[in-house]
Amino acid sequence: MTVKASIVELGTVAPGTCESEALRDALDAATHAEQHGFHRIWYAEHHLSRSGASHHPELLIAAAAQQTSRIRVGSGAVLMNHYSPFAVAERYQQLEAMTPGRIDLGMGRATAGPVIDMALQQDRDKPFRAEHQQQVLEALAWLHGQFPQDHPFAGHPVMPSVPTRPQTWLLGSSPSGSNLAAGLGIGYCFAGFINPQGAAPALRHYRDNFEDQGFGLSEPRAILSVNVAVADTAAEAERLSHSPKGFYSRLARAGREAGSVTVPTPDEVADELSAAERDEPTTISGERWPRFVCGDPDQVRATLEQMLAHSGADEVMVQDLIADPAERRHSRELVAQMFALAKSS
Repeated sequence: MTVKASIVELGTVAPGTCESEALRDALDAATHAEQHGFHRIWYAEHHLSRSGASHHPELLIAAAAQQTSRIRVGSGAVLMNHYSPFAVAERYQQLEAMTPGRIDLGMGRATAGPVIDMALQQDRDKPFRAEHQQQVLEALAWLHGQFPQDHPFAGHPVMPSVPTRPQTWLLGSSPSGSNLAAGLGIGYCFAGFINPQGAAPALRHYRDNFEDQGFGLSEPRAILSVNVAVADTAAEAERLSHSPKGFYSRLARAGREAGSVTVPTPDEVADELSAAERDEPTTISGERWPRFVCGDPDQVRATLEQMLAHSGADEVMVQDLIADPAERRHSRELVAQMFALAKSS
């Protein structure tokens, strides 16, 4: 089975380090990913986060694109509920002008808690409720010049001298996202690490209901994003899985407050994980998909290939919450080896 693989980079802050080091690692990750044959790397948008230094993806995209030559670079995702669609479209069209044919605009939405939501809001005199579908559609209309003739924005193209447009993607973890992406005719990436049981139905629904709307995509393009840890042995991979398990356990105990927890080392959380958390499945069990996929290369490849076949996804995107940068790089190298990604010199 030929597999296309990509990475979402969080700018993970390793214990005992600072965000400057995490940002250097995040940029090095783009070069490393390109050298090992990954198709794209996306940078996250997480504000006031103690665990990740990727706060504004377009800054990392600009830097990473300039130090690479082939790999696609994008956002995973711009949180559209916080921004003007015009500003998002213009920023990503400018990135496309700087690096033609390699920019992805991944769009999503999320709340980061009352403090950050308010801090990002311009008018604080009244509650703000963004209409997600309208936000995404307006950004697409700006990029592709598809406002109706009587619309006040019609006739004002964004950087018309640039012949190409960024690829556009919707990121989600629910059926509503798959429906919106299919109806708009753009790419769709499902967060399988958030809602593993919903992944296959949502991705199949997207493929079955895709409609070309002239936004740069004539046929469906689907990505399955999975939390992955690979090591040389199953025992070592199980140890690595303690980092993401411990992170989500701490997040749950903290009430999921934004920025409240760091990504722990496996040893830090080995004793605090409950037996149920330590024993949480990391491979497919019956019809149940795991939140975290881990194992040696053969185990992980078998699990991911089964997920891709069942969901119909075209590509797997690796999210990893591995605290140590060297172990994180090695895990990605093993992913590249097990899928025989084409290495560059």
